[in-house]
Amino acid sequence: MKAVVRARAALPASVVVLALAACGGGFSEGQADGGASAGSGADGESLVIGNINPVASFNPINQTDVAGQWANEFVLDSLLDQPEPLQFAPELATSIDTEDNQTYTVHLDPEATWSDGEPVTSADVAFTLNLIAHPASVTSLGTSISSLDGVDPVTGKLPEGETEIPGVTVVDEQTVELRTAQPVDPNYISEIIGSRLFILPAHHLEDVPPADFGESGFAQLPDVTSGPYTFADYTKDVSIEYTAREDYHEGTPEVPSIAVRIMPAANLAGDLQAGAIHMNSGGGIGNIPVQDLATVEGLDNVTTRIDETLGVQFIEFNVETIPDVDVRRAMAHAINREQIVDQLLQGNGQIVDGPYTSQSPYVDTDLEPLGYDPDLSRELLDGTDFDEDTTLRFVVPTGNAIREQSADIILQNLEAVGFEVEQTNVDFPTLLTMADAGDYDMLLIGNTFNIDPDVTFMYGSQGSSNYTGYSSERVDELLAQAKSEPDTDARAEIYDELQAIWQEDLPQLGLYSDHAASVVSNRVAEGGAAPFWRGSLADVPRWSLGDM
Repeated sequence: MKAVVRARAALPASVVVLALAACGGGFSEGQADGGASAGSGADGESLVIGNINPVASFNPINQTDVAGQWANEFVLDSLLDQPEPLQFAPELATSIDTEDNQTYTVHLDPEATWSDGEPVTSADVAFTLNLIAHPASVTSLGTSISSLDGVDPVTGKLPEGETEIPGVTVVDEQTVELRTAQPVDPNYISEIIGSRLFILPAHHLEDVPPADFGESGFAQLPDVTSGPYTFADYTKDVSIEYTAREDYHEGTPEVPSIAVRIMPAANLAGDLQAGAIHMNSGGGIGNIPVQDLATVEGLDNVTTRIDETLGVQFIEFNVETIPDVDVRRAMAHAINREQIVDQLLQGNGQIVDGPYTSQSPYVDTDLEPLGYDPDLSRELLDGTDFDEDTTLRFVVPTGNAIREQSADIILQNLEAVGFEVEQTNVDFPTLLTMADAGDYDMLLIGNTFNIDPDVTFMYGSQGSSNYTGYSSERVDELLAQAKSEPDTDARAEIYDELQAIWQEDLPQLGLYSDHAASVVSNRVAEGGAAPFWRGSLADVPRWSLGDM
């Protein structure tokens, strides 16, 4: 395959699966308002992680929050892991091979087992994919499997009355064949199906009706799992505790137990200094507040590293209540994003218009961001039929101090050019409910994206997280075309066109991508958030905790 170049971040493109050998040894978000201690603490056996997000859902096929996805990664394995961008490693599968970019053969690790002792088999892979595709199941992952032959190319769903994907064939207990409707980029299969879908235990769940899966005990807290840890205890909005699996197929984890404390962001620095926690989770769900960065960087008992991220904070516009794009454009030019980055992030971030940050090889660096220009904003607004007596409902999730402070700047900016705005602050689960119902005019929300550029879930007219109500036939056409394009450079050109359209149509505006600080206690010999955050837990069985 060819690498994406053309003034993009240089990242290696892999040939789908590199001849992966079996190895031995060895994730939109919300914020929490409260917290308490969890686990045995720094003086006991638990490695304690500080996190600022409550989990909205543990349902592995219907998770819209990064905190829930990250929490499940300790206990549920995917087919592959992605420790570095576009570099894939074995997990439940030893390899995924293709010769024509359309038929992919998945080879499972014969040593992989479930926590109840049953082997992981091809039936589990087929069950998982068929459950996601089932017409009656409620899932956020339909677009992830929409390239497979026999499902709807947008929603990933099977036709009513069908229960098995024609493009999924069980060859034997350790071999599954996946066939796509058209040739696709091998990296797409490796990341979106290989490393982003948790495989589920068919023998444990096959009697649960797909329509009822979300209400099952497993969806509330998975109890038969394949990962290096199992859930030991969960206290809602307070803590998650894990116990290591001695029979994990990649080797017994070095750390016997892990505790995640869900806490206010303002407490992270103090607890790291006191040794009450050993690391933060990072990735937008455990970020150190900017005002505390100098403090943690000066601590003798921790090591701090700051990295760019794939996460973007957006202001989303309800295109049904604000249908005139010139009104949305007036809002965009009214918002002083430079002030947010320079003042609130103290320069530890970047301005982005769309879903791709500098960590993505697909960001079009030739596309000029929409600038702060209040005079142009007023001119655009005056040229519309917008009733300036209209009060716009602005919904802001609580818990993330920077995002809440950015809302204050945005509110002032919008009012300065003539908009009437009423701000409502809600917790993140409530925000998701309001977003899904279209019960807002503007809202703030964050997303952490994959390296693969497909964002059908957000910009597709039937996308599972398309809260704006945005619908464009051309965008749907290009998203489908890009997903089925096997050549990396050709895909990049399609996404260039998409980025230009999204900037023109403005269903939402990227505000900023904040850099993330990974802070790890010197007691931790190995472990912590990686520069590519999605790969942070790839080596969790090898994390270790020692004495100071």
